[in-house]
Amino acid sequence: MTADDTTGTSKDGAEPTGGQQSSAEESGVDRDAQRAAGGTTPTAGEPEQAAVDAEGAEVGLTGASAEGGTRLAPARAREGMFGVSGTGDTSGFGGLRLPGYAPAPAERPYGGWFDEFADDLAEALVERGVPAGAIQQTTVDRGEITLYVQRERILDLCRTLRDDEGLRYELCSSISGVDYGEGVSQRLHVVYHLTSMTYRRRIRLEVALDVDDARLPSVVEVYPTADWHERETWDMFGVIFDGHPALTRILMPDDWDGHPQRKDYPLGGIPVEYKGAEIPPPDERRSYS
Repeated sequence: MTADDTTGTSKDGAEPTGGQQSSAEESGVDRDAQRAAGGTTPTAGEPEQAAVDAEGAEVGLTGASAEGGTRLAPARAREGMFGVSGTGDTSGFGGLRLPGYAPAPAERPYGGWFDEFADDLAEALVERGVPAGAIQQTTVDRGEITLYVQRERILDLCRTLRDDEGLRYELCSSISGVDYGEGVSQRLHVVYHLTSMTYRRRIRLEVALDVDDARLPSVVEVYPTADWHERETWDMFGVIFDGHPALTRILMPDDWDGHPQRKDYPLGGIPVEYKGAEIPPPDERRSYS
């Protein structure tokens, strides 16, 4: 191989990145064989695959996770930017119409270095006694790989990704939250971006949570950089990170009520203290038509 053939990875003999990848539209060269075996494309809003293995046993008990995934895909069509309609909203966003979408579970081969990574990770999980069912789904979309993880296993998975010699994801570059809004099962997601400085690779981990039970283990003991990131995710989305050394607000005042980036957080109406003015929410703005 020449230097140009290994763009995006420093592993010897690895496939270069940037080639054809699996996605919701393209599933790899073995797609026809998987379709012939009964595989189907998941429908938005439906379980992508029942949480059982090939023998019908529950994945959580056997530790086996089928390739198709077990999570519920977020799917909710959006109308407008602010969730209001029929008012004097002069922002121009009221006419937006966005269909619900979630990338489909990927099928092997993923393409690029993703297959090597998946094999190394599976071997590392077995060595450390972490059930394969800890990974609910693998998705490859737009040249990026995402692992959907059981919240109880996020700490074990991060430790494995950091310490295994074939993985070496030494840096957690960001942790953030997503709220898919009311009407979506497990609407709160926590997203982790991990970087391997050794192999120059990036992956994404994602954990889905119910809004009424928005908590999961902290990963600060594995990635110290997660300290402030978890505080911000708690501050903005109300996700509780169990085991965090000091889970306090980082942007809003300590006595602030609510979490501003939740979809159910009220818009506008916050007094501007230095003038005593008030910014009205979109449904109370003056109409110019």
